[in-house]
Amino acid sequence: MNGAKDEFADRFDASRETIEKLETYANLVRKWTKRINLVAPGTIEALWERHFTDSAQLLTIAPVSAKTWVDLGSGGGFPGAVIALMASTTRPDLAMTLIESDQRKAAFLRTVGRETDTRLTVLAERAEAAEPSAADVVTARALAPLELLLSYVSRHIGKNGIALLPKGASASSEVELALKTWSFTCESISSMTDNQAAILKIGDIKRV
Repeated sequence: MNGAKDEFADRFDASRETIEKLETYANLVRKWTKRINLVAPGTIEALWERHFTDSAQLLTIAPVSAKTWVDLGSGGGFPGAVIALMASTTRPDLAMTLIESDQRKAAFLRTVGRETDTRLTVLAERAEAAEPSAADVVTARALAPLELLLSYVSRHIGKNGIALLPKGASASSEVELALKTWSFTCESISSMTDNQAAILKIGDIKRV
């Protein structure tokens, strides 16, 4: 575990304070996963390599000018809570909102914020019902196919905002299908954690 943690710190130039916050978060994930399904049991020992790196890479892609960030269907906090923890020391003016409809997971996310002393807002609502956010950045990980996901994203993205959407090997086919009902710009960025996965950087979203 120390090797994975050190590699993470080097890759993202993370401060000791940030690593300590992430260690607290990791311990909370292990504790709460025994009661609620936060991550797949087979990935619990690969938090740093799998979930933390997969989440933190989005912060390196996001515009440095972004001030508001909304994460849809946050679940166990990936990527939103990880990004909030990372940004708390490097970009303290970034306001993170996590939208998670499961009340137990929302309670977990609030606990993460409290125990890591990280400013984040948790809305225990469905993404399609929550008040529109007009966010600079919108993220969602493993929430829905792109065609459906864009209906949630378009509700919460600001006029000049972008969406950062991690997708697996089906990314290109999801884009092709979504373009039948949506118009958008899209840049596909290779994932740090899976050479078959991509992060879709999407903007100018309009329904056709």
